[in-house]
Amino acid sequence: MSNSELMSIGAFAQRSGLTPSALRFYADSGLLAPAETDSVSGYRYYSGDQVVRASVLRRLREIGMPLAAVAAVFEAGAGEAARLVDEHVAKVVGDAALAQRQAAGIKCVLGGDLPAVPVAVLKGPVLADAVEQVLTASVDEPGLPVLAGLRIETSPEAVTLTATDRYRLSTRTLVPAGPPGQTWAGTVSGDELRVAVAGIRRSALVRVEATPQGIRLRVADGADRYCRLLAEEFPDHRLMLASLGEVTTRVTVAKEVLLRALEEHPGERIALHVADAAVDVVSAGDEAPGDEAPGDEAPGDEKPGEEGTRIRLPAAVSGRALQVWFALTTLYPAVSTAIGPDLMLDLRGGDQPVTIRSADRGDFTTLAMPIKPDHSV
Repeated sequence: MSNSELMSIGAFAQRSGLTPSALRFYADSGLLAPAETDSVSGYRYYSGDQVVRASVLRRLREIGMPLAAVAAVFEAGAGEAARLVDEHVAKVVGDAALAQRQAAGIKCVLGGDLPAVPVAVLKGPVLADAVEQVLTASVDEPGLPVLAGLRIETSPEAVTLTATDRYRLSTRTLVPAGPPGQTWAGTVSGDELRVAVAGIRRSALVRVEATPQGIRLRVADGADRYCRLLAEEFPDHRLMLASLGEVTTRVTVAKEVLLRALEEHPGERIALHVADAAVDVVSAGDEAPGDEAPGDEAPGDEKPGEEGTRIRLPAAVSGRALQVWFALTTLYPAVSTAIGPDLMLDLRGGDQPVTIRSADRGDFTTLAMPIKPDHSV
């Protein structure tokens, strides 16, 4: 059908994704008038030229934009229209965040009579930082809501936070700042914890209490935060940690140097080639160092291969030479969230998880899953 041909309201509804009743409503609202209306029968006809406008109208309404704002978008130029859409989305996001904060407060009040068990006392700024660090390994995945959660495990001696997106697993252990708590474990909503972070950070001490439905975070300003428990079972991360193979290669490298190499490297899939006293960040076409011995190039020098790039970094290396491939989206956040100026990487082979942690602190650890040399997961 050419754009100049007319179609019935039913046919146009099928092409545009709008129902006939919605088309009548938008016609009466002045947002999408028919191309022609039969003066005798009153039948409405639309042209192919109107499909794009109808589709945009439908999508604007799907994101909750009011009719007056939709009209303003259609009347504006491209740049102004984009600004109006951004302005609407920002308002929706802000309203949702406000609703989330208010809902947490309401649940706290409603749950005031629920039995609460004190499980830990932690320093607020330390807990806030730990939550943000560990939650970088979470993900919103349809059908697996538990991957967006944070696993909390407490004992009288420590509180451990864990998150995983199946390609990374991050865990941090905190030392309680108050009297010994109780042994408890649960997976709580990561989104609700993110909302609570600002209040947690401003409180010198945070008292964590467990209820049958979630955790209550008692903070200094008296506006307690509440985060619900997720019903789904968290992945058996302890089994994965316990089943890790023997470390065959250990690397100590400056965090900022490695991070800068990952930022500057053009590849989306890269490999770490470890040998002697250097780590080469390489890509396809340059999968192994050239004939030069490590040290012949200045640290951080970039060397293009026939189809790839190699960036050499100084490092302390023990164990056998090894090359491991990663997706940048897995390796970069694992490096960027690590604690301290120097990182220790424990490698177990090209197809085994790599442990990334501070060279002098062991309370925050990330496991990063490699990809196969052919770039498949």
